[in-house]
Amino acid sequence: MGNNNTPATANDNTVAVMDLGTNTFHLLIARGTAANPEELFHITVPVRLGEGGINSGIIQPAAYQRGIDTMVKFHQHITEYGAGRVKAIATSALRTTSNGKDFIAEVRAKTGIAIETVNGEQEAKYIYEGVKTGNCLTQQNSLILDIGGGSVEFVLSNNEGIKWKQSFEIGAARLMDTFHKKDPIPASSIHDLNTYLEQTLTPLFEAVANVDIENIIGSSGAFETFAEVIEIKKGNEFDLKKTREYHFDTTEFLNITDWLIESTHFDRENTKGIIPIRVDMIVVASLITRFIMAKLGINDVLMTSYALKEGVLAEVLC
Repeated sequence: MGNNNTPATANDNTVAVMDLGTNTFHLLIARGTAANPEELFHITVPVRLGEGGINSGIIQPAAYQRGIDTMVKFHQHITEYGAGRVKAIATSALRTTSNGKDFIAEVRAKTGIAIETVNGEQEAKYIYEGVKTGNCLTQQNSLILDIGGGSVEFVLSNNEGIKWKQSFEIGAARLMDTFHKKDPIPASSIHDLNTYLEQTLTPLFEAVANVDIENIIGSSGAFETFAEVIEIKKGNEFDLKKTREYHFDTTEFLNITDWLIESTHFDRENTKGIIPIRVDMIVVASLITRFIMAKLGINDVLMTSYALKEGVLAEVLC
């Protein structure tokens, strides 16, 4: 199945979930149970829905068309694998743009896929459920950090549940658009970004003020890039398919984020392990992470490749 263009018969045991983010659209097709899903197909497409000024509140024509074309291809994959249950979740870009509803309606008309727009609280809950399936949560408190293109989610939690969660519309695409206008990013821009984070993330600081936090768990995205670049620079092979969890050495993590913050576009573009869509956004992702580490005094950082789509999958398969 999946090796030819003959559509498979729709089967409710096979599910397709989509995470339609500001930077990337993810499609995951699987079957089985929530506890033990079997991945049949997984594709990530750098749609760059926020390109051309996400802060203007509209999806630009070229980005809009990329998104539609990607959804048509996703529908072809879903048909090919015979997924009987389909769930598509849209996050920040489609949630906050004036033509997001038009996009959702056009996708429905062309593919039959009904896209659900979730709010930041729901997004954070899905991220928690996804991370939880990765089995990296313990009885100790962790702060899950998911840096998207449009929003950033923080989830204070452990393996028993969520203690606090919030989504902030301060994703890497938005911050890059506002603060990273010169390359390398100037010290003055870093200062302005840190000041902005200090003001914007007050609810987070209040929520964790008297809480012992064991570590930061970075959910996929930029954290996968950090891990891959570190390992490749050490001359090691790195396969994300086989690396569901990665525990950063603190010194290595600080060194790589220092380098990324000080690097030029050319430096990053020519570094193995940095996919094109993250070449520039990885700078503000580094700055957000370093700011949180310093502000909260947390040096222990983990990466998990489990994120929102796995949380949606767990819900659909349960």
